[in-house]
Amino acid sequence: MAVEEEFVTIEFEVADHIATITLNRPDRLNCFNEAMANEMASVWARVRDDDDIHVAVLRANGERAFCTGVDLSEGPWWTHLSRWNQEDPGVMLGPKQHSVWKPVICAVQGMAAGGAMYFINESDIVICSSDATFFDPHANGGMVSALEPMGMLARGVPLGEVMRWALLGSDERITADTALRAGIVTEVTSTAELRERAHELAVEIAGRRPEAIQGTVRAIWESLEMTPSMALRNGLSYTQIGNQGTGRTDSRVNKREPRFR
Repeated sequence: MAVEEEFVTIEFEVADHIATITLNRPDRLNCFNEAMANEMASVWARVRDDDDIHVAVLRANGERAFCTGVDLSEGPWWTHLSRWNQEDPGVMLGPKQHSVWKPVICAVQGMAAGGAMYFINESDIVICSSDATFFDPHANGGMVSALEPMGMLARGVPLGEVMRWALLGSDERITADTALRAGIVTEVTSTAELRERAHELAVEIAGRRPEAIQGTVRAIWESLEMTPSMALRNGLSYTQIGNQGTGRTDSRVNKREPRFR
């Protein structure tokens, strides 16, 4: 796997149509700062615009945490702007805010706290290791928790689970098993197998016709903001657009032995 660019807060590699993005501030529990926000925006633009990239894997270095939200030691970097011009800094972190319609597989280990949900909420497939825990420290600091939990609701996490996550602060941790039950993740692996499993899923998706995969991702995500009738019409349009052209194969020969979970 070749390193494509040098970054300060992340690692970025591309091989075999798979982009691997690794949060790389383990000494700071991979909390994000202005530099990481800017670097993530740059990476998502590359993933979006490079036709050689079919799928992305998002992961983090270090054993203790996937991400623990914003770096409080550096403080906010946006408050010099008028309140009417300020934007949520977390929007730069997730792929969908950058119109990335290529699948993103997120592999979570250790702590995923608060703003980590900006990464998780906009990923298409989220898996975690058995040692992963999810919690929100906003309440402990007397801060409103609104943007991250709204993203969880959009993913279909039950309201009761989201409210517990947002209101109980770091006094209660969602375990990997509870995250699986609540739909925050779709699979739990051992810590040692997490990265390999994420890569396996990426390989399977990367081998599919990219026009079909991207059309699927875009139609599903856009439907979340539409009425049912609008979503159906939009989905039909993407079916008509994405199914044209070359590269389609007989589905009976383009399949593998099924895996059950």
